[in-house]
Amino acid sequence: MISRRGLLRVAAGTGALAVVSGTSITSASATAPSAGQWSGEVSANGWRIDPSSVTAHHVQGSDASLGLRRGDAGAVLLHVARRWHYEIAALDTGEGGGVTGHTTRRTVGADFESNHLSGTAVALHPTAYPLNGSEGLWPYQETIVRDILADCDGTVVWGGDLTPVKVSHFHIAARPGDRALARVAARLDSMRVTARRAQTAGAVADPAAPSRRAKVRSLHRAQ
Repeated sequence: MISRRGLLRVAAGTGALAVVSGTSITSASATAPSAGQWSGEVSANGWRIDPSSVTAHHVQGSDASLGLRRGDAGAVLLHVARRWHYEIAALDTGEGGGVTGHTTRRTVGADFESNHLSGTAVALHPTAYPLNGSEGLWPYQETIVRDILADCDGTVVWGGDLTPVKVSHFHIAARPGDRALARVAARLDSMRVTARRAQTAGAVADPAAPSRRAKVRSLHRAQ
């Protein structure tokens, strides 16, 4: 179960959508309130909108795939999706809207949703947790999310901390070429580090460890 009221109710009320493949997207943005059209050449987080810079990424341990920006941004967001899949709820069951990444559709309900256009945002179970949705995570699930953000060392923002709120949303907060993003990606990308050094889902630090909790609190205050 990924929400307090249960995914069966969500699926019955909205028609749960299949897991995204390639660069398509679910209806999360289309159903957001106060929708508008993003007309800029860059997304809200400062990344150029260039479909040629996006490629399909497979979420390790699942049948889910999504379009993300090549390089460091995609590697970091893939880590977010991977940990959510293992530690919060599966992304490949079709429940809750699955997972969404890049889209060419410019309809947005909030400026931060434009980050999907540059391949620098993901939405995890977006129909269960839509823009301005009233459904929140369970406390232990939010603990995991905070720990994921700590993994990312400030390079990723969670929609649960934004206004309007969107619990399913994560986007890259670092600008293109940011050295911190490169360092985080090198540490988290399971394709570039050895099994001994990789901190991937299923081999992560204990979120309840005092050192991890201190890091989480510090990052939360900073963001």
